[in-house]
Amino acid sequence: MSTTWRQRLQVVVGVLLILLAAWLTIGGGDEGEPAGSPSSSSTSSASAQPTPSASRSSTPSRSSSARPSATATPDSGLATLPASSLPPEGRRTLALVAAGGPFPYDRDGVTFGNRERILPIRDRGYYAEYTVPTPGESDRGARRLVVGDEGDTYYTADHYASFRQVEVGS
Repeated sequence: MSTTWRQRLQVVVGVLLILLAAWLTIGGGDEGEPAGSPSSSSTSSASAQPTPSASRSSTPSRSSSARPSATATPDSGLATLPASSLPPEGRRTLALVAAGGPFPYDRDGVTFGNRERILPIRDRGYYAEYTVPTPGESDRGARRLVVGDEGDTYYTADHYASFRQVEVGS
């Protein structure tokens, strides 16, 4: 084998290893879910309940039937926040979610991938995110509500760096 052939082979192998590492990092195409994570494996732990996520799309056109009633809020172990303590914009967004819309932003209702792994691990498609407008911002701002299929609701004021579980109905 000549030196240039060996060098070319090393470059090709290196590129393939980088592509493989990138593919594994993003979970083999399951956005935000690393390969082998509890939410991407075929078996689930006792805390990850099966969900009807296969019937849900990641488009913003979620109907009110896609969201559970807000009577019970599963416990996540995160710090809690009474719904009455949300900023006024958050309470309005929560009411829109309960009503099934209409939502003011195109991205409202899309799947939240939970890449930060702060919220409980669930199957892809379990969580949807909604914008909580920030007064004075010219864009969507950093505030969001993230709502799970079981009614669990979370608030972040810092674009997913931290969350508090919303006590819906309080």
